[in-house]
Amino acid sequence: MRESLTAAATRRVARSAPLRQAVYDTLVELIVRGALLPGRHLVEAELAERLGVSRQPVREALQRLHTDGWVDLRPAQGAFVHAPTAREARQLLSVRALLEAHSARLAAGRATPADVGRLRELQAEGVAALAEGDVGRLVAANSALHGAFAELAGNDVLAHLIALVDRRVRWYYAPVARPRGEDAWAEHAEIIEAVAAGEAERAGELMRRHADSTTDAYRDWRD
Repeated sequence: MRESLTAAATRRVARSAPLRQAVYDTLVELIVRGALLPGRHLVEAELAERLGVSRQPVREALQRLHTDGWVDLRPAQGAFVHAPTAREARQLLSVRALLEAHSARLAAGRATPADVGRLRELQAEGVAALAEGDVGRLVAANSALHGAFAELAGNDVLAHLIALVDRRVRWYYAPVARPRGEDAWAEHAEIIEAVAAGEAERAGELMRRHADSTTDAYRDWRD
């Protein structure tokens, strides 16, 4: 526990937000980034020491993490990082496919040349991360690009729903970011070109296939 937290969380949690929220957000990010791996025992006292807070906000955060599916609370044993099941991943990624296919269709009808230029910049960042084999950077670049499509869609409710699933998508995507690598970023390039051409239905279909391929890759990795 100390070793995994030292590098990733020696920065103390920000106190501008309520402590329980700050601790919650910090622990979620540590889980998403793989600093706290599935099955890891989460000891309140150690977390409190490393995050520079008392045990109470840690305890409250762990309860909420359990409610939200990030942590398992086992009687007489304590808290453990949840290990996602194949069923959970399949359900979440199928919802993501529907949301993001719709965002790509809407983006294709709204994107300006400047917007397309921004998408291409984000695409270039992902390709560079892939060349370096940097998984953390790859996951961040993938999230940023998909977030940009959602923003361009111009639908606040849709963008909110996509943002809600983004953290868990990043968690599931991390193990397959490199295996999916070249295929995923080639698919991104096709989607961007469809958006640039204003081809809404094609953009949506390409995004749906892209999301389905990620779901298949995760299933294969699990198997």
